[in-house]
Amino acid sequence: MSTIGNLRWERDRIQEWYIRKDWLIGCNFIPSSAVNQLEMWQADTFDMERIELELGWAANLGMNSVRVFLHDLAWECDPYGFIDRIDQFLGIATRLGFSTLLVLLDDCWISGGQVGKQPLPIPGIHNSRWLQSPGVTQVENPETWPRIQQYVQTIIDAFAGDSRVLAWDVYNEPGNSNMGNRSLPLLQKVFQWARQMQPTQPLTAGLWNDFAELNRYQLEASDVISFHHYQPVEHLKKMNQKLRKENRPILCTEYMARTLGSRFETYLPIFREENIGCYNWGLVAGKTQTYFPWNSPEGAPEPDVWFSDILRSDGEPFNVQEIEFIKKFTTDSHRATLPRTHQPV
Repeated sequence: MSTIGNLRWERDRIQEWYIRKDWLIGCNFIPSSAVNQLEMWQADTFDMERIELELGWAANLGMNSVRVFLHDLAWECDPYGFIDRIDQFLGIATRLGFSTLLVLLDDCWISGGQVGKQPLPIPGIHNSRWLQSPGVTQVENPETWPRIQQYVQTIIDAFAGDSRVLAWDVYNEPGNSNMGNRSLPLLQKVFQWARQMQPTQPLTAGLWNDFAELNRYQLEASDVISFHHYQPVEHLKKMNQKLRKENRPILCTEYMARTLGSRFETYLPIFREENIGCYNWGLVAGKTQTYFPWNSPEGAPEPDVWFSDILRSDGEPFNVQEIEFIKKFTTDSHRATLPRTHQPV
């Protein structure tokens, strides 16, 4: 706990923060025109028109929050422009009724990204060009961390008092890409660097795998508890019971893998009943190709049952009945009185 200090939000403070929020329901958002975070955020490919169109579709589903990944290279190559584009995104999102959960670092998928024109997606491959940030080599090399510190603190400082930012997800899936607990030292530093900027928004880093040491620190350091879940609903219920013991608000910042049993129809009733904020993976099927399952072979045809994503590139639904369920459920839920705190069990 010495690396956390006494700056973590007290339970009363974070509960009061959550009480003032409507039930959070949204998606992990990247426009269908972007193959990865750099293509989303670089000046030449920042697609405001597409972003506004697709966020409008999400608003029509009843969603009110989005989780969005940033990237350290987008900042390094154009720091002022990057901050300006984040500001533009927040303006669009807020006007359409969304709060935004910003993700700073990420251990998932490809290490060693390069700025500039991004490669085309590999046909049939789930998230074929998604980039780690900063990447395995730098995660394991503390001599590179001053640059990461500058990135983290510059971005947080720019939006530390901005009500359009819901919270900071400081590190997505630490330990992924076979890193395990080797990501823990950087994770600890990122929390320290973020705390030093004294943001008015809470911090979190989501549990996603059974790494005892990492998970323990994530639970100790996070103001609001977050987790990822792509398993059948019975496992979700057990996870909820475990996390409720922290007596803090809970966000499920990634879910939905239809072929693994993680679906709107099974998950949303639990999220609503327990007032767990929730963000499914994907909105519009596009260059990330996350409608294909993990480990799908190159050149695979479009699956009969999509893994993630909700809408086709023209806004038409993958599954009309699923859309009707989401719309009815979000409309009914937003009208209802929600339970506002989590008590220990």
